[in-house]
Amino acid sequence: QVQLVESGGGLVQPGGSLRLSCEASGSIFSINAMDWYRQTPGKERELVASIRSGGSTNYADSVKGRFTISRDVAKNTVYLQMNSMKPEDTAVYHCNADLFTSSSNARKRLSFRYWGQGTQVTVSS
Repeated sequence: QVQLVESGGGLVQPGGSLRLSCEASGSIFSINAMDWYRQTPGKERELVASIRSGGSTNYADSVKGRFTISRDVAKNTVYLQMNSMKPEDTAVYHCNADLFTSSSNARKRLSFRYWGQGTQVTVSS
């Protein structure tokens, strides 16, 4: 069993900053990628940022230059530093991990995706 636990959400004023964390624990052999998604009512879940095992990153156009994704490999933790925040960044932010749960699954290239429960981020004055 694998668990992803997010933290760091909250209320911030426009122009402010927040740092989200997501720690993966449980039956983890290796992690291929970790992503941050966000969702608001009535909208589809949006990919915000991703980081792969080799360290390459990818960002949604709406957050480029403002958000930074990083990771601590030893702690199976991914971070999302959010700066210059805007009201349109308000959403529930979810962490996602694509990983191998065992060496045998890794040899078979059989990976699984897991989701965290989400953390609310509200940008408002």
